[in-house]
Amino acid sequence: MENVLRPLIFVAASVILTAALGWATDRLLRKADARHHETPLWGLLRRSRVPYQLVICAALLRGSHREARLLPKYDGTVDRTLVLVLIGATAWLVVRIASAVVETSYRRYASAHRDRDPARVRRVRTQVTLIMRVVTAVVGVLATAAMLLTFPALRAAGASLLASAGILGIVAGVAAQSTLGNLFAGLQIAFGDMVRIGDTVVVDGEWGTVDEITLTFLTVLTWDERRITMPVSYFTSKSFENWTRGTPQMTGTVYWHLDHSAPLDEMRARLRDILRACPAWDGRDYGLVVTDSTPTTIEVRALVTAKDPGDVWTARVTVREEMVRWLYAEHPYALPRITTADMTPSRPLPAARPAAGEANGSRPSLDKEQAPARPSVDGRPARGVRS
Repeated sequence: MENVLRPLIFVAASVILTAALGWATDRLLRKADARHHETPLWGLLRRSRVPYQLVICAALLRGSHREARLLPKYDGTVDRTLVLVLIGATAWLVVRIASAVVETSYRRYASAHRDRDPARVRRVRTQVTLIMRVVTAVVGVLATAAMLLTFPALRAAGASLLASAGILGIVAGVAAQSTLGNLFAGLQIAFGDMVRIGDTVVVDGEWGTVDEITLTFLTVLTWDERRITMPVSYFTSKSFENWTRGTPQMTGTVYWHLDHSAPLDEMRARLRDILRACPAWDGRDYGLVVTDSTPTTIEVRALVTAKDPGDVWTARVTVREEMVRWLYAEHPYALPRITTADMTPSRPLPAARPAAGEANGSRPSLDKEQAPARPSVDGRPARGVRS
């Protein structure tokens, strides 16, 4: 009976103590979060409750499983399993704590600089995201190495592994050139301020917003909600447009092809009225000029300004639509017209001459030069007949 109750008592005591410590810690963090509203650190640390309790439980069981005589026949296996769980839970806890600290620092910085320098806030966000990915990768590698070193066979083979590390490094470097290139390109993007999360970019003719940046790839969310994923090395080896680097303010253009008689002065006044009623216009500048002319039309260009690419798009489509509607209603003569040529024959068709056999009562015939033209469906002479 003792062989059954003793392990159950130790396991139950470890679980109850773990739950009690987790509840008490969460209670303290909740009170600290309610008392200090200016920092989100305490609320973010509450996300670490699960790995925190797992670390406590694994440590208690490892320290007491020999006394509890828990599976004495497999004592070594149980001990190694608990060590592996403890290492994995500790790595998980370290990543959660580091994420809470970094996220708190970023939120404080963003709240202080979002209105004054939004571009810098996006740059810091990109750097913080990549730094957290690097920290997670490093902690994961160290935890995996620590787990492997718990096995005696791998520990004994450590010397040979270290001796061959140079050769393996060369082979891995040659085999993973593209992966390493993307890795270094990701670090260059993070700290070189080339592109940031939230930037509006144009890549391969696609317009969109940078949605995610990792150490190896970058995702662009297009205007029609598609996601384009490309390696980060693309942004270090090819040219691309970044519409929000430095300042997001933009100038947009609107073109019309109109008749030569278009009322340009009235169009300028109408453009001013349209922009005053458009919330997307930032009030910085506007203008309307003739940029080109052809024998039949003129090209009119309007300039509008806005605070960001989204607003400049809205201002452009609003100006284009309202101006066309106004011209159609008030000045229809200014819209381009297509002139069609008069297809009426300038002289009447020649009369048919008598044929050779008409005198003897046979049916008259018409040669090709005398045959009257038969009009086609669209009013033009039929093919093969000269009018």
